[in-house]
Amino acid sequence: MASHLGLRGSRLRTAIALAAGLCFVAFGYGQSDFGGLLTVSTFRERFPEIDTAGRPSDSHVAIIQGITNATWNIGCFASAIIAIFLGNYLGRRQMIMLGLVLMATGKVIQASSYSYGQLVAGRFIAGFGNGFNTAAVPAWQAESTRAHRRGTMLMVSSGACIAFGVAMAYWIDFAFAWLAPSSASWRIATAFQIVPAMLAFTLIIFLPESPRWLILTGREEGALTVLSALSDTTTDDEEVRQEFLQIKDAILEMARGGFSSAFSMNEYRYLHRTILAFMLQVMQQWTGINLFTQYLALLFNTQTGYTPWVARLIAGCSATELFLASFVTVIGIDRFWGRRTLSMFGAAGMSISLIILTVMGYLDTSTTHIVMVVFIFVYNTFFAIGWQGMSWLWAVELTPLAIRGPANALSTAGNWLSNFIVVLITPIAFHHIGYRTYVIFAVMNAAIVPVIYLLYPETGCRCLEEVDVLFHQASQTSSPWFSVVKVANKEPLWYGKGGEHTFSYEQTEWHQHLAEHQRGSDEHTPSSSNGSPHGMEEKQEI
Repeated sequence: MASHLGLRGSRLRTAIALAAGLCFVAFGYGQSDFGGLLTVSTFRERFPEIDTAGRPSDSHVAIIQGITNATWNIGCFASAIIAIFLGNYLGRRQMIMLGLVLMATGKVIQASSYSYGQLVAGRFIAGFGNGFNTAAVPAWQAESTRAHRRGTMLMVSSGACIAFGVAMAYWIDFAFAWLAPSSASWRIATAFQIVPAMLAFTLIIFLPESPRWLILTGREEGALTVLSALSDTTTDDEEVRQEFLQIKDAILEMARGGFSSAFSMNEYRYLHRTILAFMLQVMQQWTGINLFTQYLALLFNTQTGYTPWVARLIAGCSATELFLASFVTVIGIDRFWGRRTLSMFGAAGMSISLIILTVMGYLDTSTTHIVMVVFIFVYNTFFAIGWQGMSWLWAVELTPLAIRGPANALSTAGNWLSNFIVVLITPIAFHHIGYRTYVIFAVMNAAIVPVIYLLYPETGCRCLEEVDVLFHQASQTSSPWFSVVKVANKEPLWYGKGGEHTFSYEQTEWHQHLAEHQRGSDEHTPSSSNGSPHGMEEKQEI
């Protein structure tokens, strides 16, 4: 019975969640530390090229600031594109470790910067590492987590942990800014991201690879060993055998997917699912969250008139509130609400908050400045509940195993390209149109609600192979894009909402259908359930 650091079962799954969480803490920190540093006097003096607080009327400085901040995001985008082709080759763990090393290297370069060019190079390299992480970490964790716990566990890592990293960045910026006029006031804060990155690297060395990737690449004995370790049982245990069979069926049926497979519209709707995952990541960024997470202290300083240290203090409080609000989703995503309800609720709330910010910016009084601060907090609450980790979780669930590596990398690239655009244009937009910038994102959030309602199926509490069934059934209808939501609403859960049901996958019509299909009997189709594994549901009492 193999073990990893002596851990098995729930403890091993928790260790995987901890490693994933540390990766996302580093992600949140790297995304946000710049926003606080832009108000630190020694940092502004070292890099006057990006000091919009000191030169608010200079449009060129606003452009350079946007480019500099967005360099991190374009680094993320570049590596996410590379991950499309390397994802299934390197595997989840190796890609994450590569990303963490690059991230730490970039932070060393930034923290030791004495020139603007060195700062930009360091930001690009750190972002380049983070892009590998975000392309691989959600898939690694999702593929190693049970269906009824997947939403909760991924919301802790890709939701709460990102928010914790954001909050940590602003508080570290606030704390070390008091060391001015020493350059340690910004150098230590910049380098601090290395701590969670290296902790994650050290832990991942001893943790297992995704069992689904092992099966995908023909390492079946290794996959059985990992599955048994995650379930704290032996490799010949019936539950392990059934899970192994589910995954292997999916692999044999779908074959080995590459980048081109993500653009094929077969009976499992590869292209359909890739587009849904891609659009989720794009929509997350066009909620406008990076107006705030990457410029939060600067916004409080320049738009509401607070002094730099007060702006950093409020930014730290706002980021902390973002972190605390994310636990609403951690607690409720699998127990109460699901993906669809939370994402629509969050988008609607953000749209209303941004409309109020627009009105308050138009009135522009000392009282309305206070209201603006309040509604930035409110906006963060809605984002934390509806979208903080949602796109990272849902995109992985929607994509099939055969193309999960390239499809998840592609959707992640969409996230970072959108992120890059938003971060680049923010200082420029605020310089030219001021508070009207909020209108753009209010409209975007309003548009997200019907898109989610019409096109996105609920995947909560389903194992990843169940989602293949949903899209297979939808493919047999006249309008698969819209019918998949209805299919998901009526299709029973294989293992129940809390994993309380036993499920004999080997006896289902779905397995028999795949077995026949793999033997070349393409004419065989399950008759009683349109390809649903629940053709025998009354006998199984699922």
